[in-house]
Amino acid sequence: MEEGRKSLLIKGIAEGFHDASVAVIEGNEILWAKHAERFSRKKNDSVNPLHLRNADADVSVFYEDVPLKNERRVKHSQVPVSTKIFDSCDYHTKHHESHAAGAYYTSGFTEDVVCVVIDAIGEWDCSTIWIVENGKLKKVFQKIYPQSIGLFYSAITKRIGLKPNEDEYITMGMAAYGDICVDMTYCFNEWANWHKGFSLEDFKGHRPEDIAASAQAHAELEIEKIMGLAANWGKNLCYAGGVALNCVANSKILHHYFKDTWIYPNPGDGGSSLGAAAAYGRKKLNWSPYLGTDIQHHINPREVVDWILKKKVCGVANGKAEFGPRALGNRSLLGDVRYDIKRTVNRIKRRQNFRPFAPAILSEYADEYFEGPMNRYMQFVAQAKHDYSSVTHVDNSARVQLVTPECKTVLRPILEEYYERTGVPMLLNTSLNIKGQPIVDNWQHAMDFQKMYGVKVF
Repeated sequence: MEEGRKSLLIKGIAEGFHDASVAVIEGNEILWAKHAERFSRKKNDSVNPLHLRNADADVSVFYEDVPLKNERRVKHSQVPVSTKIFDSCDYHTKHHESHAAGAYYTSGFTEDVVCVVIDAIGEWDCSTIWIVENGKLKKVFQKIYPQSIGLFYSAITKRIGLKPNEDEYITMGMAAYGDICVDMTYCFNEWANWHKGFSLEDFKGHRPEDIAASAQAHAELEIEKIMGLAANWGKNLCYAGGVALNCVANSKILHHYFKDTWIYPNPGDGGSSLGAAAAYGRKKLNWSPYLGTDIQHHINPREVVDWILKKKVCGVANGKAEFGPRALGNRSLLGDVRYDIKRTVNRIKRRQNFRPFAPAILSEYADEYFEGPMNRYMQFVAQAKHDYSSVTHVDNSARVQLVTPECKTVLRPILEEYYERTGVPMLLNTSLNIKGQPIVDNWQHAMDFQKMYGVKVF
């Protein structure tokens, strides 16, 4: 160890299947965390570039047990995955342990804590519950393959014509347009395995919107069973895994069972690199979502608002890139909520016209405009008390981003400037990317975006 270093440099690596990433921590500090896709420009890239994978560290930790995963894959006639990167690391965690550690060690909870992980599949685990004993995570419940809420939802996503492991959030949004039409209880019988998906005959004659609504309703029932059980172990919830991105389910379920909730802001596999490092370090981390590539240049909030007031959509790219799937002000597209610009923004982003956008709002005014659960990471949906249709869904819901006075991004002064000039404390906020492409990472990417799509980027 270098003289004067406070503690080990610990590098966590997630790689091999979906949304590869690398994170480095030292003591209580997260030095950086980055997604492979931001560099390769390949959505959900499974392979880290060498400069991330080979970053200096005292200890490298892989995010799952690949030999154990391969035991399951061989047993179920699936192709084993390579152990090359796994073998090169000093240590490894288990897949769900990485998820749980990412949630727990970034939370502010110290007592009466329970961790829940729900995703498609790790090695064998699909849903797990964890408690903390002597500062270490201990698994107290598991549902193993093939009993998977995540695999079920992904199979439905594919069945209605979308891309599994990527478009599940579209399925969730589509559900608001449908009616529950199918009893899907049988999907969770002990014999059911949706890893291979549903056939075209399943749900024949039903609209995709109604299939999505039925799937969302049943997923909520299954999630509620897990949460009801978890509440027996603690009242402060730490939640991770891909299913934690289902903000509709989060809003309906979590507050019924828990006093307080921390949903890890990067709950999918991309956040597991940090989770693996945290599981090894076993120290509470000083969390920030801004951990990626740093763009340092001056942005004048007045110039940005001048542009927005012309009914034009613009981008902002400044500061460190967000670690996770949400645009939180450093890599964002912004628009004027007073006009119906949803179709315009969806056209720019090459998205379906029904897709909703999130409002970013000055936190002190949020209760005037919305009712229900809200936080800075857009992990819940609230009901709108206004008529700004560009930032509400067909069911009058909105995935609200609270922008607090403590917010260190340029988004806060932009919102303050917009509010001063319009009397409205919120803007449309979505990620600075095109559907199917990673979020802009560096300034060259931002300029390429501006040139290719004709959108001014500040």
